[in-house]
Amino acid sequence: MAVPVAAGLAATLGPALAPGALSALLAWPGLPRAVMLSLTTGLASTTLALAITLLILATLRGTRAFAALLRLLSPLLSVPHAAAALGLAFLIAPSGWIARALSPWATGWSQAPDLLILNDPAGLSLTLGLVAKEVPFLLLMALAAWPQIAAPSRLTLAQTLGYGQTAAFAFTVLPPLYRQLRLPVYAVLAYAMTSVEMGMILGPNLPPPLSVQVAGWMTEASLAQRGTAAAGAALQLVLVLAALALWRGAEIAARHGLTGMATAGLRLPGLDAPARLLALAGGAAVTAGLIAGLAGLALWSVAGLWRFPAALPESLSLATWARAAPSLAPITGNTLGLALGSAGLALILVTACLEAEHRFRLRPSAPALWLLWLPLIVPQITFLPGLHRLALELGAGGFVAALAGHLVFVLPYVFLSLAPAWRALDPRFATLAASLGARPGRSLWAIRLPLLLRPLLTAFAVGFAVSVGQYLATLLLSGGRIATLTTEAVSLSSGGNRRLIGVYALLQMALPALVFALALLGPALLYRNRRGMAA
Repeated sequence: MAVPVAAGLAATLGPALAPGALSALLAWPGLPRAVMLSLTTGLASTTLALAITLLILATLRGTRAFAALLRLLSPLLSVPHAAAALGLAFLIAPSGWIARALSPWATGWSQAPDLLILNDPAGLSLTLGLVAKEVPFLLLMALAAWPQIAAPSRLTLAQTLGYGQTAAFAFTVLPPLYRQLRLPVYAVLAYAMTSVEMGMILGPNLPPPLSVQVAGWMTEASLAQRGTAAAGAALQLVLVLAALALWRGAEIAARHGLTGMATAGLRLPGLDAPARLLALAGGAAVTAGLIAGLAGLALWSVAGLWRFPAALPESLSLATWARAAPSLAPITGNTLGLALGSAGLALILVTACLEAEHRFRLRPSAPALWLLWLPLIVPQITFLPGLHRLALELGAGGFVAALAGHLVFVLPYVFLSLAPAWRALDPRFATLAASLGARPGRSLWAIRLPLLLRPLLTAFAVGFAVSVGQYLATLLLSGGRIATLTTEAVSLSSGGNRRLIGVYALLQMALPALVFALALLGPALLYRNRRGMAA
């Protein structure tokens, strides 16, 4: 994890020291606005996503609403960022589904209004899109950490002392829970500030967020903007570090504030009702927005004539799918090749790492965890171009370079998905196998891997979904020579062919969903005669 990030940073930021690179960046008139957009959208979306996640955990856990929300949000985690952004764009655009549903009876609009809702200058649509995509991730990260902090006993003890449900969560569960969530939150903040694909689809255009502009400079055919792009990447890294430092300061302030409120003996039972209402509203808005947006993508892909303000198309047709089929085949093949290759390699590496941890009784350390999260916290735009340059010098461009780049981002997610189940497996299985004369390798293949088949397949599906959603890694490391469903969907987003965009985005969403379905059905079918294994 450290070597590709460090090598990429060195190769990317080196040209930033060239004469004239910084001055060319400072001469760009859109720089102040682009910097402000990166900071505001990143900090605002991360704050909102974290707040919604904590409110849901504090007030809804154990309720029917929480169970329903979790059933809906978990599958949405596998939806690629670009597909989610395109779905939300189709939903909130002036001619989108919301405007159609309210017109003309509520708005009086008989034609699409000339309103700058999508790609607004303040980046509000981008912020909302980032919130909708990151709440499922933070919620599932929090649920993974929940068993490690003895949360039920903490809450029970606080509530027996008269604390309200929200106050009990804030004073007793939030401090240890946030320690487990800190690195995921940092990764969310770094991504929100530097997302290229979501910035291109939902963000403003004149000027765009800094990461989008830097990506544009880096992908220009001429090398005239290379120094400017490197200087922009260096500035993006500084901005992320500054935002992380600011966030760390806010963490310290919040800790002191919670400590002061707790020592003052505030029970705050009156917070429970409004907090529960906010949690329900936030969770419902995120879920409904993503589902409605994705449903809109599916409908547009088969829509015939669909005039505004009709809520539904006048006819359905597969003509767009038929026209796109010849070009879809090789693009889908590239997507599958990269996703299957990177997820498979990541699963092998993670399995070997966890098995070594088990055999040699190694304890995971904090520095190792930081290294694991490093590619997710360091902005992609600051080290991927350098990796592309290094790959060209080594003669490993094209598919091989893109596959290696995908592996850098897939491996952390596969590790985070598989490690809890691997470490939780009862060690007495291995002891029993050893007492019967089985060597460690035999124990791994005959006992550990079959018992962990469901987590292994789920981790593979997570890695597959992460790879399918990679935009910048595919674009830069392949030199633009390999087209995937994500790169094509993002490229089409600047045009007006909603039907074709729907086709690419829907297929981009369907591939991970299919792999997740196979990961769930495979063990159920294989172990259908073994009740304990089926569970």
